Amino acid sequence: MSEFRLFDNGADLTMLLIPGWATDHRVFNSLSLPMNYLMPVKFSPFDFEKHLLEAMSRNSLDKISILGWSMGGFMAFDFLSKHKEMVDGVTFISVRERYEKEEIDKTRGRINKNRAAFLYKFYTDCFSKDERDKLSWFKKNLMRIYLKDMSVETLFEGLDYLSTIRITPEALDRVKVKFIHGEVDRIAPIKEARRLKERLPEAEFIAIKKAGHMPFLADGFMV
Repeated sequence: MSEFRLFDNGADLTMLLIPGWATDHRVFNSLSLPMNYLMPVKFSPFDFEKHLLEAMSRNSLDKISILGWSMGGFMAFDFLSKHKEMVDGVTFISVRERYEKEEIDKTRGRINKNRAAFLYKFYTDCFSKDERDKLSWFKKNLMRIYLKDMSVETLFEGLDYLSTIRITPEALDRVKVKFIHGEVDRIAPIKEARRLKERLPEAEFIAIKKAGHMPFLADGFMV
């Protein structure tokens, strides 16, 4: 079940931060953005919309901005496509149009074979060779926790969701859209995000040099 918490930083604006697959809200711990954060401290992609609407009502939030990273980008799109009137704008980080069934099935097989070994490689592959300091931060603060906490059930639930969703740019018409992507992303190659941008001529596209799948960890990151 999804559960949301509002982190009030005394700002005028509130941004919903949606983490990606095999992570949780703590992946955003190093962010320092000039706004309040609404975050899913527990979440399932399949009841996300229902509990987000409840959280917005409970916190008197009529409109929010959304930052969705990786799988969180798909969830941002999913919510936005149904509730445009509640969203000021969306920032997609490290997204692609869709994940193919063959790729998802291979991931399931690798998790079944050795969950911890697969996750260790996945997390490591999220960083470029120039991001050793960022990988070191991740290992020190999050990797051990995630290797322990990310159950096969949770991972498969995320894969089930990814198998059902695709980002269709046409549904983002009249929405303020920004793409941010690492130039050397090995999980979601930047060329796929560029193809989405080509179908949204008014969208902004920012490529982060030497960054991998977690460009929001870059020094001085802003949206």
